[in-house]
Amino acid sequence: MKIRRHYLALRRSYPGIQENVSFEVTTQELANLLDCTHRNMVLLLKRMQQEEWLTWEPKRGRGNRSSLSFLVSKEQVALQEAQEMMQKQDLHAALELLQQVEESPKLRDQFQDWLSGQFGFHSEVQGKRRTDILRFPLSQTIYSLDPAAIHYTGESHLVNQLFDGLVRIDPKGEQILPQLAHAWEVDESRTRWTFYLRKGVLFHHGRELDSSDVKYSLERLKLLAPLGLYSWVYSGIVSMDTPDDTTIRIQLAERNEAFLAFLSTNRASVVPQDACTAAGAKFGGKPIGTGPFRFAGNEQGVWILEAFAAYFQGRAFLDRVEVWTIAEEATRENSAELQSFQVMHNARLSDAAAERWQQVRQSGMTCKFITVNEQKEGLLANPAIRAAIDHAIERTELLKLLSGDVIEGVDSFWPEPSDGGQPEASREINAIKKALLAAGYNGESLVLATIPQYAADARIIQQVCAKSGVPLEISLIDAEQFKGTARMSADLLLFAVMLDEHRELRLIDLFKSMQQHAQPEMHERLEKSIRAILSEPGTERRAAIFKQIEAELKERHSLLFLYRKHLKTAFHHSVRGISLESLGWVRFRDIWFT
Repeated sequence: MKIRRHYLALRRSYPGIQENVSFEVTTQELANLLDCTHRNMVLLLKRMQQEEWLTWEPKRGRGNRSSLSFLVSKEQVALQEAQEMMQKQDLHAALELLQQVEESPKLRDQFQDWLSGQFGFHSEVQGKRRTDILRFPLSQTIYSLDPAAIHYTGESHLVNQLFDGLVRIDPKGEQILPQLAHAWEVDESRTRWTFYLRKGVLFHHGRELDSSDVKYSLERLKLLAPLGLYSWVYSGIVSMDTPDDTTIRIQLAERNEAFLAFLSTNRASVVPQDACTAAGAKFGGKPIGTGPFRFAGNEQGVWILEAFAAYFQGRAFLDRVEVWTIAEEATRENSAELQSFQVMHNARLSDAAAERWQQVRQSGMTCKFITVNEQKEGLLANPAIRAAIDHAIERTELLKLLSGDVIEGVDSFWPEPSDGGQPEASREINAIKKALLAAGYNGESLVLATIPQYAADARIIQQVCAKSGVPLEISLIDAEQFKGTARMSADLLLFAVMLDEHRELRLIDLFKSMQQHAQPEMHERLEKSIRAILSEPGTERRAAIFKQIEAELKERHSLLFLYRKHLKTAFHHSVRGISLESLGWVRFRDIWFT
């Protein structure tokens, strides 16, 4: 209500006045604060008095000082206003309002307790029809739901619900399965692929999928994201032809054993040519796919998905999913909040809370590491200094500062199942400083570049290095620019890679990125190894080549492993049909509730 905002404006104007303490003020002074007329101010005061927010004893005559007492704190009124905004799905305005109120732990706790109760599973019954709704928070901003333009895990997850690819991969990354294509074949050279599409698959706007949409989707990807994720795969497509509506033939420039796996990623999702052409750059805000859910709208940070009744693999059990994009500072990780949720991703639970929840620890993990920019002239061109800097990043101290049941040490992209991820023994600081000095390092400042999403990690690394006598300057670069030359002025680069069923694709992408700041001889060795991987049909042999690359980079101290973070998904016992997809997210299509 607008009246609440008027009260908040008045209450903020008198910060030194306590509740239930009377003070004198003229009605005109109050009107000036709210930039309204004397008459309107009188009406507002009467309304606020009816709400029992204040008491007002007017004195007759303009200019006479009236008696005013505030009865309700600004925090209480702000909470009521924020709750009403949230119920109207004006998410951003609610959070903005709360930020305007002075720091108040009590207000924050009250709002978060109320907010947590708004999420989870809800049923609405009208007559005999029941509508099942899953509402959950996402502490990320959604910028686009265009498969060609997504960057973040939240966007990736929603794209998985809205779109399909030609094929899909099983969660272990071991088998490619049919999806939009029911069958495929490849010639002896393994450069010409033919895919046969299912008949009767509908896009969300009602048109039937045909082979021209697949061709358009891959051509569009090359056009919109020539340097995007996995661009080294689709840039190798030299031609495509569609002999009929359900057949597409794709010709590659050379053999690429990662091609089929690439087609299982959401980057290769099939989009409708007509809708994409009509929407242009706005397609990411109004996406149309063939997936189990269709996009129903986005208002004030709430993204709504509705079950697509005509989905070719069967209708979802849920009727609607609401994803509320909430800033990270507006959420918190504790068991009291989790009690109101049915599904939580990347959750950390207390022992007491864990008894009420089922938890799944995902096989996938996020691995964070630093690479050295060897293209930059200076200190780090010296292998001895690179080694000394590697030792200066004291992993034991790093893990203490990070702390968490899902954080572990890591020294490989291919950890063994028995690897507990324990860091090496803590080193004595003076010994580290002596090693740095012996290598020729004299305390010069180094630049550590990363994307804004990893700023907190960068600050902790900065803290650890400072303790070892290595000052770091942090340079935050937007994700899109980080892919290009913007990072080349830095000495060290903080990366992360998701080790899931698409591990091979992600690592090739990483090594191709590292080629940009490698010495010429290492650039050539990386190129040779990547070519060997892409021409090798055997998974074990490919893994051996990957491990050989990793060993060489570690030996050069060009690749500095930091830690890994396992993903956990927690869900309430009432949830049925939990089926996990890439990145440890739950597939909405399979969820149902008792």
